[in-house]
Amino acid sequence: MLESEQGKRKYFVENGNCSNKNTTFATLSISSKLSNTTNKPLIKVKQMKVNEIMTALEAKHPGENEYLQAVREVLETIEEEYNKHPEFEAAKIVERIVEPDRIFKFRVVWVDDKGQTQVNLGYRVQYNAALGAYKGGLRFHPKVNESMLKFLGFEQIFKNSLTNLPLGGGKGGADFDPTGKSDAEIMRFCQAFVYELWRNIGPDQDSPAGDVGVGGREIGYMYGMYKKLAREHSTGALTGKSYGWGGSLMRPEATGFGAVYYVKHMVEEKGDTLEGKRVALSGFGNVAWGAAQKACEFGAKVVAISGPDGVCELPEGINAEMINYMLDMRASNRNKVQDMADKFPGKAIFTPGKKAWSVKCDIAMPCAFQNELAEEDAKMLIANGVKYVAEVSNMGCQPGAIAAFQAAKIPFGPGKAVNAGGVATSGLEICQNAGHINWTAKEVDEKLKKIMSDIYDQCVKYGKQADGTINYVKGANIAGFMRVAHAMMAQGII
Repeated sequence: MLESEQGKRKYFVENGNCSNKNTTFATLSISSKLSNTTNKPLIKVKQMKVNEIMTALEAKHPGENEYLQAVREVLETIEEEYNKHPEFEAAKIVERIVEPDRIFKFRVVWVDDKGQTQVNLGYRVQYNAALGAYKGGLRFHPKVNESMLKFLGFEQIFKNSLTNLPLGGGKGGADFDPTGKSDAEIMRFCQAFVYELWRNIGPDQDSPAGDVGVGGREIGYMYGMYKKLAREHSTGALTGKSYGWGGSLMRPEATGFGAVYYVKHMVEEKGDTLEGKRVALSGFGNVAWGAAQKACEFGAKVVAISGPDGVCELPEGINAEMINYMLDMRASNRNKVQDMADKFPGKAIFTPGKKAWSVKCDIAMPCAFQNELAEEDAKMLIANGVKYVAEVSNMGCQPGAIAAFQAAKIPFGPGKAVNAGGVATSGLEICQNAGHINWTAKEVDEKLKKIMSDIYDQCVKYGKQADGTINYVKGANIAGFMRVAHAMMAQGII
């Protein structure tokens, strides 16, 4: 059995350099506790080759495009570092980490307000628990499918790792569309969803949270049903609960706040400041709401928010009344950003069919959905003088867009680092639940700032390039991966 890096084994690589890109095989000598023999046979360990792994995955999981895209992005950026560790390849760390531990797929049957029976598909992907209990959001959206949730769960492994909290990776959701549904319908669906899932979640097993289509209201309905079924109270079985019955202060704002804290570090790295910067946000849910608040607090000017129906340009910048109204827009289930323009005529200008990236800005922050920012959007932003881009949604930018930003030397922050504030504060909520205590908003915010600062430092450590620039994507992927890989090595082949 392979031991951990801190164990007594020694690895020997041909030519004395296991990072040699020209070395096809690393020669690996593994000491054994079961024998006193000193002359062990040499084991040939093949180095990881991304294209070979991706070819095998594509054959095994055809058509799962989002999942395959997420895996390729991570493997391409960690390949060089990974191949410095032949013990990883001997233990098949990559082959193990790219496949979920298990996937639950179930039907969710509920009754709408007309008395008609409805059937949806629900999922929970438990991906990797090397660092702790599974942790990740639930997404309710008509496009939810297994590929989407596998990509989100895979990303969650490394995002959770970056927080340095004891959290494994997971994700879940359903193809339920909350748009246009009444509160009573949403309640019945949430209760039916948890009825099917509750035995497979819990504070020390798997702790879901919110995501697209799942906010405080939905978490409340699901947690109420979980308590009834499990007869457990004040637990971290679900996070994102309201304050007063197990929730943490600062949780609703945390993803957006954390993203702006990360962007602030990016800006300061260039000797710049957020003061006066024009910020474009996509979406108008909890994430964009939190980002708008914190950006304004630092003196930036939010000039655009968007929705599936178009974009609202805010020439004078968003104000406190508009930020508060974003909560009403989300709660209405209409999913229309035009409501902002209707509420604030003249101060918000709605253009149907356009994206937030059509508005000239200094900082672009996708906050809505995966692959929402395409290569042509990136080129438009670059032409309009964008200075910084930070994914707040998971995998919010398409590969061509990321390549365009990096080629233009525009600092680009990846979602698994930028939006980690949400899961970090969910982890803090679990801690508070376990101790049956509540921290003040200031205490939670200080912990969030520290976590985001540490994440940024890890990205810089592993992402610093020879020319002095920082590849934040590479830095985040390597930093997140290495912590999980070492934990997997230490815990054996399981």
